[in-house]
Amino acid sequence: MLKTVNRSIFRRLLFSYLLTVLLGLGVVGLLISFLAKGYIYGSTQDELLRKAKKVNLAIQEFSAIDESAESLLVFFDQTFDARIWIFDDNGKIIATSTKDEVFIGKAVAQSIARKVAGGGTAVSELAVEGLAQPMLSVAVPWGKDNRIYGGIVLHSPINGINETVSRIRETILWGTLIGVLISTAMVSYLSWSISRPLQAIDRAASEIGMGNYAKRIEIQSTDEIGDLAQTINSMAAKLELTERDRSKAEQIRSDFLANVSHELRTPLTAMQGFLEAMQDGLVDEERRQTYYGVMMNETLHMNRLLDDITMLDKLKNDEIALSRHPVDVEAFVRRLALKFESLVSAKGLRLHVECEEGLPRAYADYDRLEQIVGNVVNNAIKFTERGDIRVKAARVDGFVELAVTDTGIGISAADRERIWERFFKADRGRAKNRKGTGLGLAIVKELVELHGGSIAVESEPERGSAFRIRIPIAAG
Repeated sequence: MLKTVNRSIFRRLLFSYLLTVLLGLGVVGLLISFLAKGYIYGSTQDELLRKAKKVNLAIQEFSAIDESAESLLVFFDQTFDARIWIFDDNGKIIATSTKDEVFIGKAVAQSIARKVAGGGTAVSELAVEGLAQPMLSVAVPWGKDNRIYGGIVLHSPINGINETVSRIRETILWGTLIGVLISTAMVSYLSWSISRPLQAIDRAASEIGMGNYAKRIEIQSTDEIGDLAQTINSMAAKLELTERDRSKAEQIRSDFLANVSHELRTPLTAMQGFLEAMQDGLVDEERRQTYYGVMMNETLHMNRLLDDITMLDKLKNDEIALSRHPVDVEAFVRRLALKFESLVSAKGLRLHVECEEGLPRAYADYDRLEQIVGNVVNNAIKFTERGDIRVKAARVDGFVELAVTDTGIGISAADRERIWERFFKADRGRAKNRKGTGLGLAIVKELVELHGGSIAVESEPERGSAFRIRIPIAAG
């Protein structure tokens, strides 16, 4: 539909501009033609009146026309290229500038005779029988002072004036045609320059409407059409971003459901198998107790999974409120080391604690801080088979930094940016007995950022990892 509109706009612009130009040039041409004709007629009349008065000056001493006066009439006829008539006070033509003139003895119109007798002048277009062509005629009094003997008439052919006016009109017509051709070219270009970007906008809008949000309109103009194109491009960019976010959210939701299903299906499958075996009487009392223990562990694992999911959901919805107070970091770290001492000793590892002298207090929620650092230390122990684990506390740029380093199997470069995602489990040689929900580090990151701090990781495969947690220093 928009393409039809574009074509309609092109036609309307073209026809309206052409009609305007054509009417404008036509009206101007007609006005010039009529004004030129009026000017030429007026100039000719004035010139004839001036010449008639010169003739009167030459013959005003003659009260009657004799040979001498007739010779003057012939002279003025040749000089002015105009026929001259002389009529008496009754309007009767008594002399002409042409010897073979047939009008002698005839009379001019009585209205002209009376007007001239009163001292006035008369102008008229005459189609007199006997004249080959229409004439423009002027009549002036013949005489001197108050003595009027009659009148003098000068004739000038109209055809010459009409030919001049015709040439002017022809020139105006050709000018109008040339103007229309030039205007057609200019208007066509202007209409095309308007309709072409509209067609580009139409095509782009159609593609955007079909879901191609990466489509952009390539229009460089800075007028209203360019502004429209930029607005559509901005809209497409926002739609593209919205679609990307929607796809990402959909992928996260899909991954979340898949991961939860996987994490729950594994222990449920194991428990179902044990229960079916006991129900069928295939398990003796000694093995029954072992199965109970396994099912209890699987139940605890599912509870931890659900607790972690609930915790993440609350963190995302800002439903976790921190109870922040100044925390003695050195005492906190040494107490945490005692908590993991038995687990470290069981794996044959060594846990070292280092605290900077004069370490300021951290402004944190003690229980949440223990959850943060404890989770990272627990991961370090889990993925370290031999060597040392160090927990170092120091002041860095207005923060208390808790660095947990290990000599474990490390994290690959491809996995380092993804370890903060829900349910992501890096390929760190995780054995079957190293169960985890894949939510621990996601919770840690959310809790650290809720404190106004940051967490970063440095790691290389087979060379260990270093997690650096920064918590704001307590004021004062």
